[in-house]
Amino acid sequence: MDLPLNALRAFEVSARHLSFTRAAQELHLTQTAVSQHVKNLEHRLGKPLFRRIPRGLALTDEGMALLPALVDAFSRVSATLESFKGAHKREVLSVGAVGTFAVGWLLPRLRDFQARHPFVELRLSTHNNRIDLAAEGLDCAIRFGDGQWQGLQTRHLLDTPLAPMCAPSMAHRIRTPADLARETLLRSYRTDEWAQWFEAAGGKCPLLTGPVFDASLVLADAAAQGAGVALLPVALFDRDLQSGRLARLFDVEVNVGGYWLTRLKTRRKSAAMKAFQDWLELPRAGSPLG
Repeated sequence: MDLPLNALRAFEVSARHLSFTRAAQELHLTQTAVSQHVKNLEHRLGKPLFRRIPRGLALTDEGMALLPALVDAFSRVSATLESFKGAHKREVLSVGAVGTFAVGWLLPRLRDFQARHPFVELRLSTHNNRIDLAAEGLDCAIRFGDGQWQGLQTRHLLDTPLAPMCAPSMAHRIRTPADLARETLLRSYRTDEWAQWFEAAGGKCPLLTGPVFDASLVLADAAAQGAGVALLPVALFDRDLQSGRLARLFDVEVNVGGYWLTRLKTRRKSAAMKAFQDWLELPRAGSPLG
């Protein structure tokens, strides 16, 4: 089927933004022109790609099926054009990473990756474990969980057991797990972490009333400022422990998941993606992955 390129591009941008208005701004067209391109594409396909809802747009099943293929195609074209700008072929790699992993593991080692793979232009964005690779145009993403995500190819990177941490000024008064019942226990959106830790420690989990955070970096910052005790991944907050910003309370750890490298199953693995995956798995001194 011969489909107009402008219409495909208009759909891809509109689907990423779920808005004809924002798509028009990116494409430097009018909102009417973008909408008409999409309507023409829907007419050629004989299928609706969007559902119009009061607050914007929602993808139909057909739209969701088409979007990853277009994101992949346009990304490859863009990467090839980017490579023409320099004397040597370069490849853009767009990676999303959970903020905790990015700050605690990836950034301290980024210079090593750049030295080993100078042909890769890494574009890093952070997220709080809620991510849509297709909609955000990412080649791959590092996220936390059990590795079971529909439509994604996953590769296990590392497990990061959790342990209680707090401000050093608080640590002296917490001698046993039972002492935690008198403290504010800070929580993540994974509601059963404290219960699992107390079970591993052989104690009873107290009633949890502390504030809830959607990112471990913010959780750690709250703990460092004395707001309470947080369960944090030891391997990713080693620098904070070494610097004395945080203090670890007990040796007991609990493993509630791991970090995974993920990509769409429909996404062809490029040379840059392979280089990045191989580097993540490369044994190095002091590396949690080695």
